[in-house]
Order: sequence, then C-alpha cells, then structure tokens
Amino acid sequence: MRILIGMLFFAFFCKKLAVVGLVALVVGGPPLWAASEGGDLVARGAYLMAASGCADCHTPMKMGPKGPEPDLSRHFSGHPEQLKLSPPPKADASWVWFGSATNTAYAGPWGISYAANLTSDKETGLGSWKESEFVQALKTGKHAGVGRPIMPPMPWQALSHLTEDDLRAMFRYLQTVPPVHNRVPDYQPPAQ
Repeated sequence: MRILIGMLFFAFFCKKLAVVGLVALVVGGPPLWAASEGGDLVARGAYLMAASGCADCHTPMKMGPKGPEPDLSRHFSGHPEQLKLSPPPKADASWVWFGSATNTAYAGPWGISYAANLTSDKETGLGSWKESEFVQALKTGKHAGVGRPIMPPMPWQALSHLTEDDLRAMFRYLQTVPPVHNRVPDYQPPAQ
C-alpha cells in the first residue's frame, strides 16, 4: 500500500512539475521576443543596451550637483558636435589612453575616437541605417559592417558574441530613441 501511495504521489508530483516546467518555459524560458515583432523586441533591446552599458559612452556626461551625470536630453547622441576638445595629454609609461570629460571622446595609440550618435536621427544617427548594417557592424567591427574599423574603446569584440536576434533587438530599440541632430566628429588617426 505504501508503494502504491508513493507511486501516486510521484505521478502527481511529476505532473505538477511538468505543468510548472511548462509555465516556466513560457514565462521565463527561451526569449519569446526573438520570435515576436514590436514591443517585446524593443523591450529586449532596451534591456540589452542597459546591461551592456552602451549609454555610459554614447550619452554625454554633464556636471550635476553631485558630480558627473548623464545628460538625458542627449541620450545616445554621442560626442557633442559643438564641443571642441584640446589636444589630449601626452601618454607615458603609466598612462596610455585618455577620456574626455563628457566620456564621449577617447585618445590613445589608435588616435582619437568619438562615441557615435545612436539616436534615430536620419542625417547624423542610425535613422538611415539598415538593421543588417548594425548587426554586421557589431559582428565585424567595421562601420556599417563594411567601412573603417570601429576604434577603441568600443567593445565590439564582446558585443559580437551576442546573437543576431539580440543585435536586431538592440537596433529596434535604438530606432525608438528620439532623434538628436548631432554630427559626431570623424575618427582622427594618430599623428604621424
């Protein structure tokens, strides 16, 4: 009798486990946003952009009451075009690369690189880019997937490990970011 009760309990428990597993699969399992269009994909992209720290460099910093803070009126707009920088400090054995006060421009042995405008602006941001160009840029480390190399400190090598679905979600999210007309300066190779 104990064996029969044990078997019934086991069967009941397994059935409950199967139901719980199915619910977990639907609610928290494989990303449903990968197969859907619209809001879920955009939400996934926003999550990935936040988790990857993209705004840390692509949103200019401004001085706030407690120190530097992101200028959310310029969210993802890259290095401010009107901000002209002085020449970077001279590197030595202990300091090899430098960042601007806005955290949007960087100087090092590669030259001077500027954080790109990732907003949906069609002239100066990603508004005229195709989804495939964005995916290829982050997979290959080349601007628009075919242009000049993407320079440090942009961590494209790490981002290249994301799935194409994740990169598409990031692009979809960026297309919802309000456009900020901001023409970022061109990359400057090292002085010869």
